[in-house]
Amino acid sequence: MGELARERYPGGVLVDVEYFKVEEGIAQTAMLVNDPDVAVIYEGFIAFDDVVVRPDILIRTRRNHWRLSEVKSTAQAKPEHRDDLAIQAYVLTGAGLALDATYLMHVNTGYLYPGGAYDLQQLFHEEDLTREVQERQPDIPARMAAMRRTLTDEKPPVIEPDDHCFAPYECPFWEHCTQDKPARWVFHLPGSRRAYNDLVALGVQTIDEIPAGFPLQLIQQRVKNNVEWIGPGLQTALETVVYPVHHLDFETLGSAIPLYPNTHPYQAIPFQWSNHIEHEDGSLGYEEYLCGGPHDPREELAVALLKSLGQQGGVCTYTGYEQGVLTGLADALPHLRDDLLGICTRLWDLHRIIRGHYYHPAFNGSYSIKVVLPAVVPHLAYDDLEIQEGIMASLQFSRMVFGNRDPAEKARLRTALLKYCERDTLAMVEVRKALRGKGPTRKTRGRSASRQPHRCGWT
Repeated sequence: MGELARERYPGGVLVDVEYFKVEEGIAQTAMLVNDPDVAVIYEGFIAFDDVVVRPDILIRTRRNHWRLSEVKSTAQAKPEHRDDLAIQAYVLTGAGLALDATYLMHVNTGYLYPGGAYDLQQLFHEEDLTREVQERQPDIPARMAAMRRTLTDEKPPVIEPDDHCFAPYECPFWEHCTQDKPARWVFHLPGSRRAYNDLVALGVQTIDEIPAGFPLQLIQQRVKNNVEWIGPGLQTALETVVYPVHHLDFETLGSAIPLYPNTHPYQAIPFQWSNHIEHEDGSLGYEEYLCGGPHDPREELAVALLKSLGQQGGVCTYTGYEQGVLTGLADALPHLRDDLLGICTRLWDLHRIIRGHYYHPAFNGSYSIKVVLPAVVPHLAYDDLEIQEGIMASLQFSRMVFGNRDPAEKARLRTALLKYCERDTLAMVEVRKALRGKGPTRKTRGRSASRQPHRCGWT
């Protein structure tokens, strides 16, 4: 993305120096700054007050006057980006560069890529933060001094670990700072952080110490009880699905730079699906699709999916994500719209069933399928897979079709992707099976194909 952003200000010089070769980078950048024929500098090294910054794009406006444009892959400016720009401006001006303006360049999610060359004026949006950055400058020296004191102190700061350890990024010392915390530390209580803050104020350290009568949300109360809970309506809810039961999972790619014509930045493009099919007699079938090349996979994927799902049976998913993918496909493929939206009328959300009717202490407040599966089906999990979560699947798919030319490596990545998506739908099959063995059951399971499927949004 950085390379593409530079093309908005072409003709510049890249300071192509490894990040740890600071002195070399500073020397090269100084030469470029002092050369009036250099109009734009990419990723230079600027130092002041023992701080080194690497501004993405510096545009010369006059002899020693510059405009800073910092590139971020997000759709809007975030608080940490504003801090970043303020510190960069502090260093640049301290090093003797006259800074006329400070901009943040980020992705315009409203841009529809028509194919061919990117319209960089539309793809990237520049936000003028000059005034805000200037207003922050008086506070920078004190903040820098406080950082230095922390870095030079022999002992770590006495700060209770909390949500701030993950914002805006996860602190690498989290494991160190929490190594002595009890297993059922109140920080792990799900839901509103207000309850956590109130408990800390009361001196409560563990979930088991929460006093009787303390107001808790339903899920928090189940975590506190630390026992398996089986709702009286579990079996009735499980029996509402229609056979044959298709278990559907998509994997999607959401790139900051749109890869296919008629797509937006960060639009979720499905490239893979898995479908385990459970028949009324208990037999299990399996079908799958994975795009094998750099072409737009949507129509090919959708046609194969419609054939796999057919016209009969419920479509079991986990959360409403698949519904969003289906409606996105319907919008992109108007000639398949009715058929794709027809699948939505068959969706049956296992996630909602579990949240409403079942809890296991090993959930620890989470209803993620990655947590639910090993708790309910102990012999099955994700830790034996090379790919264990959706973001990694997206990255590996991108490597497979856009970045890697080694046939053996492509084949390895393909196998890993297929195994991961297959596990997601097998997880739903096995969780449903395990839950059907819990609590009272009705003599008649209501598996008749004449049962009407529930529409999207069933609760």
